[in-house]
Amino acid sequence: MAIELPALPYAKNALAPVISAETLEYHHDKHHAAYVTNLNKFIEDTEFADMSLEEIICSAPSGPIFNNAAQVWNHTFYFNGLSSTGGGEPGGGLADAISASFGSFAAFKEQMTASATGNFGSGWTWLVRKGDGGLEVVNTANAGCPLTDGKTPLLAIDVWEHAYYIDYRNARPQYLQAIWDIIDWDVVASK
Repeated sequence: MAIELPALPYAKNALAPVISAETLEYHHDKHHAAYVTNLNKFIEDTEFADMSLEEIICSAPSGPIFNNAAQVWNHTFYFNGLSSTGGGEPGGGLADAISASFGSFAAFKEQMTASATGNFGSGWTWLVRKGDGGLEVVNTANAGCPLTDGKTPLLAIDVWEHAYYIDYRNARPQYLQAIWDIIDWDVVASK
């Protein structure tokens, strides 16, 4: 079963000015696509060839298969959590869970932004649900994915430079302030 590059759930210019069409052309059409291409080459004629991305991520050893599978999954998850109609604050059960775990939405947003700002090098910052139902913010390096720790990802922020360099150059904090305007809280709450 070949892994396919999922289409973006919006037009490439839909997230502007937070994320430009040019960034999405490189980020999705080149970086994300390259992970898909590489993964398909690496899993051909192996025990991973008929597995889902999640199965590959949770069973592959560290190395090229894991890295490419996790990057395909992480990027798809990230892109699907963004929307031109996003922003604001979540409601309902997600808002209650955030308040219970962080004290308030403002405190959560501050912690998530600080964690993403301080995530050294390339990686991801996640809002995850732990086994006990509580929420926490975690950083992963490179292709790291919370699935390997048995946590349920709810929100991902990509802090690899290719996610923001065209639009923000080396100003990761500006990207992190802006991204809150396009978080699709309905998608986050559906996890």
